[in-house]
Amino acid sequence: DTIFQSLEAKAQKALDCPCIADLRKGPCGSQFSEAFLCFFKSTAEEKGSDCVNPFVALQNCIKANPNAISKDVLGEDEDEKGEEAKIEYKVTPPSWSVESKSLKSKN
Repeated sequence: DTIFQSLEAKAQKALDCPCIADLRKGPCGSQFSEAFLCFFKSTAEEKGSDCVNPFVALQNCIKANPNAISKDVLGEDEDEKGEEAKIEYKVTPPSWSVESKSLKSKN
């Protein structure tokens, strides 16, 4: 399927961008790449809604490795803030990926 192959090639090119090289090399690199590629190639009506698992895996990895995303990637300016202001960064999953509380079993 040539459409899929060209999309695959575009996704690979996008992933090779130096702007995300640090994210790909970090402790969550494989999770990032998987989530990135899944979203990039998503054909769901709400783009990325078929990528819940890779995004949850990425989020879990970031929680387990707080230094996985460097401050330069987040646009943190070290000089401005100093060491005192420590901000906790959270990856918020899209609303469709959050399990509905009403679905939980009542046992």
